[in-house]
Amino acid sequence: MTISASPNRFLTSTGIEIYQIPVEAFPGFGAYCYLIPGINEPTLIDTGSGLGSSNTDLLSGLKQLPELFGITFQVSDIRRIIITHGHIDHFGGLGFIQELTGAKVGIHRLDRRVLESYEERVIVATKDLRVYLERAGVDPQLRNGLMEMYGFAKRSFRSVPVDFPLYDHLNIDGMIFYHAPGHCPGQVCISIDNVLLSADHILSKTTPHQSPESITHYTGLGHYFDALRYISHVPGVELALGGHEEPIHDVYTRISDIRASHDRKLNRVMDAIKAAGRPCSISEVVQAVYPDKRGYDSLLALEEAGAHVEYLYEHGHLEVSNLKQVEQEENPALYFDLA
Repeated sequence: MTISASPNRFLTSTGIEIYQIPVEAFPGFGAYCYLIPGINEPTLIDTGSGLGSSNTDLLSGLKQLPELFGITFQVSDIRRIIITHGHIDHFGGLGFIQELTGAKVGIHRLDRRVLESYEERVIVATKDLRVYLERAGVDPQLRNGLMEMYGFAKRSFRSVPVDFPLYDHLNIDGMIFYHAPGHCPGQVCISIDNVLLSADHILSKTTPHQSPESITHYTGLGHYFDALRYISHVPGVELALGGHEEPIHDVYTRISDIRASHDRKLNRVMDAIKAAGRPCSISEVVQAVYPDKRGYDSLLALEEAGAHVEYLYEHGHLEVSNLKQVEQEENPALYFDLA
């Protein structure tokens, strides 16, 4: 995902200034942090990944604001940090920026342990992922490589205390929080007048990555579809600013487009199993639907396809065909057929 090269400014309908700070979260993958200086406590929304140039990008962007936009601001003015959800490209720089500012930290209750008990969460999530990959029928050698990639970036962060929890319909200085799980358990969108900070719940070009709820509770397509419908009823949104990609000027149409995209993916999974003419593991579905994915993208594909298989199974469109093996073995691959 490409990002804007320099900070941008957006104004809400009442004149509240929102500054968009670009950072390179991972090599070739950009993210946005947002500064809102003109409310009761100057607030930073998300902190980048803390990896590579991310911290430098964030600090440089913040320091450019007085010269670019003529505002009176310095980094130490930040008194509050909001983390929109517990993915490292959005919270990994938290320790760095908090050390500079001493700011209070808020995150949704369902993602609170990601910050406060990070080491515990990594251990549990890693085990859950390994069990999932076994159940998905991934070759053991590939599985070990994927697990190594999964754990690499997560070694750099350390737990940080949370000062206040976020929850649905919380209003902080005119920022109204909406809980929108699916992409991440504690994902929140933030409404400020006519502007919605949609984080990774709604992006302008791509459909945000999905993962099965069997790996992490409050993810999965069911939660995501419910949250899309929920945000579609937030009134008066004229501009949505995501954690990646370009601004969205018609968020309600974009929500419909994202839902339609996932419906097509669900059909592709069904078609892949039908074309195989036999029950398929999730790994085999991935080979049919995402044949060109390599490296870390292959892990993302396994999660994405798994979320769609899980949804189809939960809604009665697929069935597990190897029940006797499931009954007798500890954690065999599951093979799905059309119901």
